[in-house]
Amino acid sequence: LGAWANQAPAIVMNVQRQPGANIIATADSIRQMLPQLTESLPKSVKVTVLSDRTTNIRASVRDTQFELMLAIALVVMIIYLFLRNIPATIIPGVAVPLSLIGTFAVMVFLDFSINNLTLMALTIATGFVVDDAIVVIENISRYIEKGEKPLAAALKGAGEIGFTIISLTFSLIAVQIPLLFMGDIVGRLFREFAVTLAVAILISAVVSLTLTPMMCARMLSQQSLRKQNRFSRACERMFDRVIASYGRGLAKVLNHPWLTLSVAFATLLLSVMLWIVIPKGFFPVQDNGIIQGTLQAPQSSSYASMAQRQRQVAERILQDPAVQSLTTFVGVDGANPTLNSARLQINLKPLDARDDRVQQVISRLQTAVATIPGVALYLQPTQDLTIDTQVSRTQYQFTLQATTLDALSHWVPKLQNALQSLPQLSEVSSDWQDRGLAAWVNVDRDSASRLGISMADVDNALYNAFGQRLISTIYTQANQYRVVLEHNTASTPGLAALETIRLTSRDGGTVPLSAIARIEQRFAPLSINHLDQFPVTTFSFNVPEGYSLGDAVQAILDTEKTLALPADITTQFQGSTLAFQAALGSTVWLIVAAVVAMYIVLGVLYESFIHPITILSTLPTAGVGALLALIIAGSELDIIAIIGIILLIGIVKKNAIMMIDFALAAEREQGMSPRDAIFQACLLRFRPILMTTLAALLGALPLMLSTGVGAELRRPLGIAMVGGLLVSQVLTLFTTPVIYLLFDRLSLYVKSRFPRHKEEA
Repeated sequence: LGAWANQAPAIVMNVQRQPGANIIATADSIRQMLPQLTESLPKSVKVTVLSDRTTNIRASVRDTQFELMLAIALVVMIIYLFLRNIPATIIPGVAVPLSLIGTFAVMVFLDFSINNLTLMALTIATGFVVDDAIVVIENISRYIEKGEKPLAAALKGAGEIGFTIISLTFSLIAVQIPLLFMGDIVGRLFREFAVTLAVAILISAVVSLTLTPMMCARMLSQQSLRKQNRFSRACERMFDRVIASYGRGLAKVLNHPWLTLSVAFATLLLSVMLWIVIPKGFFPVQDNGIIQGTLQAPQSSSYASMAQRQRQVAERILQDPAVQSLTTFVGVDGANPTLNSARLQINLKPLDARDDRVQQVISRLQTAVATIPGVALYLQPTQDLTIDTQVSRTQYQFTLQATTLDALSHWVPKLQNALQSLPQLSEVSSDWQDRGLAAWVNVDRDSASRLGISMADVDNALYNAFGQRLISTIYTQANQYRVVLEHNTASTPGLAALETIRLTSRDGGTVPLSAIARIEQRFAPLSINHLDQFPVTTFSFNVPEGYSLGDAVQAILDTEKTLALPADITTQFQGSTLAFQAALGSTVWLIVAAVVAMYIVLGVLYESFIHPITILSTLPTAGVGALLALIIAGSELDIIAIIGIILLIGIVKKNAIMMIDFALAAEREQGMSPRDAIFQACLLRFRPILMTTLAALLGALPLMLSTGVGAELRRPLGIAMVGGLLVSQVLTLFTTPVIYLLFDRLSLYVKSRFPRHKEEA
């Protein structure tokens, strides 16, 4: 095994952290030790850090921290824009740091770390944790503006809105329950995300029901709320006009309920259609500045020829302006089972120091190396989130397994040719290598016996020449050197080296090996892989631009049916592709579980079967918005985007909860008709609905617009949430009141047909 750092021979040490150890602390400790270790080495030995994964991790964390602070600033700005009062802005603004600090405490207790997923959860939580405080302070300030004293207004407003806060909080936490109990690898990856977000939401509810009313009673007054400047008066007039326009539009919608219901039904159908047609993927491909590659040469290649090819490839790669360093390995080891393969790790310059993203660099490098004869270069960017446990040439794997080697050798080329013709796949290759060159020594046992040469003598002679037999060890004061017996293959390469081997006969003379054996060259497999004790070959492939992993998987399945593989041939996806299939199959059930969990929680809180359905009727609008946004942005429906859609299930029902709570209270306490009650509730709750939606939207906006290291992982979550919030905000303000009245009439009809039916609508 040989290694090169850039183009110089080197000893490369890969340092991995122990399970549970902090990777940042581990890297810092190693860098602190390097000067001391360097001093103990000879002056001719140079120690260099070729690759440090923590550099990208630190940059990604810094970018996410910036997005978190930006989200906090945007949310506070929205609060001030609506309340136009500094004390009133400070009160919900305090909920953000308190909720985040409390979440940090729970994270420490649960032994969580600050990573991409937990920081992403905290960024999203920024828009969530102020929602409850906004609803409370808006309701309290409304009573203060009517002339009530701050303390009385705080008690009355908080008491009136308390049930709404509880409904909002527990229904939103209920959405996280399916994520917590996902049993596959995806569930284990996102458990910290779900727990972090749920804890932040729960703490914010406690803050909103305790600290927020107290601060309102102490910091707000009629004078402070009524004190306005020119900007405040202009904003107030604008909001009044918007509310008046909404009221006129809502009145028209309530007069044409069936048209509105048809729109709601159309969004449901559209969400199903978009779900079917949108490209589906697993995890977004990140640009973290590291490319891993495999260099493939003809199966008859020797170590010397591979080393020569490696030097040619390294020269081309290092000429690229985006490349910072290169590490290459040639030879057989645990990750590289054959001599005709070499492994590469290409470290790119920091993202802000290069013009191209990683996929563009990969295309450029493959084009540069393509002109070198006899080599094929496979490259893929390394990922922070991955479930693959084996080194592969490309990102995705697919295995073909047979009961016999003959059956496998018959079907491998057929399937490989079929896969290579698919436009949904690129860089298709397999690890089936049955054209390696082998030297066969056929000993004439009769001739050997006449000369007194045994098979053990032949075996020892071959091992002495080519087996690197250890014959001695030379010890010095500073070191020890092993003496290895080896044939000089440089002067007689190939099969000619076997003809120079001599054996000792019975009479003490020497006999050439060719006198008692026939030496010939044949084809032989370089390696035979097994899975569950049966021979198997692995096909590796990438997905070209313009296609998704879902397209590739379906194309492979269709090809299997076309080829009509026999019963003794089995196929299976491996690694990320297998996990993608499992995740795709469970995604629909995951969303259904989230909806059912929220329905159960709302049913318990409202003691009704009908009102939870009214609240959940807002979900299709969020799905349409999220899927449309992903399609427009050219993003796939991957695991990150699905997490965003699940979070939307918990967010968009806030509009309906706030409307329905106030409508039910108006019916019970003021004796209003359902139509008048829901109309008044929509107008009274319009401002907090708009505030909470914009807060959640602006909390997700930095994720959608992120461009730094690891931004590809966060962006689908932001896109799905922003798109879903925009569409649902517009539609649910009109569809929810109509559906509320529809179910109210349905409840009255059921009661009239079944007088014993006691269900409270």
